[in-house]
Amino acid sequence: MYFPSWLSQLYRGLSRPIRRTTQPIWGSLYRSLLQSSQRRIPEFSSFVVRTNTCGELRSSHLGQEVTLCGWIQYRRQNTFLVLRDFDGLVQVIIPQDEKMPTGEIEIKVKTAELLNACKKLPFEIKNFVKKTEALRLQYRYLDLRSFQMQYNLRLRSQMVMKMREYLCNLHGFVDIETPTLFKRTPGGAKEFLVPSREPGKFYSLPQSPQQFKQLLMVGGLDRYFQVARCYRDEGSRPDRQPEFTQIDIEMSFVDQTGIQSLIEGLLQYSWPNDKDPVVVPFPTMTFAEVLATYGTDKPDTRFGMKIIDISDVFRNTEIGFLQDALSKPHGTVKAICIPEGAKYLKRKDIESIRNFAADHFNQCSLLGKLRLECADLLETRGVVLRDPTLFSFLWVVDFPLFLPKEENPRELESAHHPFTAPHPSDIHLLYTEPKKARSQHYDLVLNGNEIGGGSIRIHNAELQRYILATLLKEDVKMLSHLLQALDYGAPPHGGIALGLDRLICLVTGSPSIRDVIAFPKSFRGHDLMSNTPDSVPPEELKPYHIRVSKPTDSKAERAH
Repeated sequence: MYFPSWLSQLYRGLSRPIRRTTQPIWGSLYRSLLQSSQRRIPEFSSFVVRTNTCGELRSSHLGQEVTLCGWIQYRRQNTFLVLRDFDGLVQVIIPQDEKMPTGEIEIKVKTAELLNACKKLPFEIKNFVKKTEALRLQYRYLDLRSFQMQYNLRLRSQMVMKMREYLCNLHGFVDIETPTLFKRTPGGAKEFLVPSREPGKFYSLPQSPQQFKQLLMVGGLDRYFQVARCYRDEGSRPDRQPEFTQIDIEMSFVDQTGIQSLIEGLLQYSWPNDKDPVVVPFPTMTFAEVLATYGTDKPDTRFGMKIIDISDVFRNTEIGFLQDALSKPHGTVKAICIPEGAKYLKRKDIESIRNFAADHFNQCSLLGKLRLECADLLETRGVVLRDPTLFSFLWVVDFPLFLPKEENPRELESAHHPFTAPHPSDIHLLYTEPKKARSQHYDLVLNGNEIGGGSIRIHNAELQRYILATLLKEDVKMLSHLLQALDYGAPPHGGIALGLDRLICLVTGSPSIRDVIAFPKSFRGHDLMSNTPDSVPPEELKPYHIRVSKPTDSKAERAH
């Protein structure tokens, strides 16, 4: 029977070997990861009262007297206990005249001390017990006890530590913290504002340390690295977080190839040893190539089903809608070959594909979405296309430098950010046809997910000022500090940021980035555990010169 989790401390030696092991797979896997990735296994029982963890005991410990601490997972007839800690499970036997032993080893109790009692849990701490995400987030401190969350967070810690070793110890990077309170940045994602005590003046939480890391290069630090906390006010997006973590990197006197080689080595060095080794160099495709081949700038290259241009086949066709398409400027006819589609796809699947295409008509990314939709349908029929154990990396390069603004297509906005340098071959286009200029921007894609992005930066103040003021029509006063710094002999520099949450999510095979973050927000940006965001009394807002106006009845009704 299940018993509430008491925090307990148990004493006495191991009695005798018995039949089966109670060590969970993830526990032994985690310990093997430590053995293979570090010179010595960390001492988990230093500075505390326990002598061992529950997960490390084996038949080699027979006869030893041990002290264990953990939670009681099961209790049966006051004689049999299963004790759990972060490292695994162990059987505990309270001595009786007769006992049928189970497991590889068991603990014969000499004394036991109850450290704290536990009220009835809102859910059992078992992997196979299904829990809603809302309940997991509400009781996150309990959800963290699960083996999967323990494994995810410990693997994350291990990979970050290996990244620090690679960057700082092997390649001379300097780990530098940058400010969290900054000023609003033109362009890019919407930022969170923080009020100050000066009327009408606000700080901004940076969406990335972009300007600071460029200023560090001007300051001669040469190689910068940070596990950076970043913030974006993107509203309700299913698999995004308002606060997230990135591995932020910047280097002086580097080109695009140098950044790519650095990141390939970084991932190869920090990659978990229980996964297939990372093979470098990663393949590279241009932005134009991936759009033409996969219909997206972040393709999943674990499977084929590439987009094929068959315009020439239908150049003289009499089919009306194909003639109409080919008669238009840049009009093409393209197809996706679905392997054994006739064998696996049924009539209702074909109808579903047709409806999907109609719903997404006139979108440039239609074929890319259709390719993934077809893959989903095939996999529901048992066809394995996207091997979950395969990690397929891809560099995407030569992005456009500018895109037309959605609200006003005659105006331009940065495709990446306004500090991205133009492609050396396209600098002349900035003064004639800026829409055609390519950038020195590069993205790293893994299994159809963008896990990193960066660029070579503009280090010439005159060029930066021209792009900001003339092409993007931004107020250069907001960036006067950066422009001034570039005027003082800024070195050529570039960098990249890896999305740590997304990377760990893919490595662990987790369904959501919330499963690799200790205390994430819900998809609406709420902390369900502490009920955040929360209201603030008017007297506490007064020093910040802020007054909250009540919504009208109609707005209040819409909010509900």
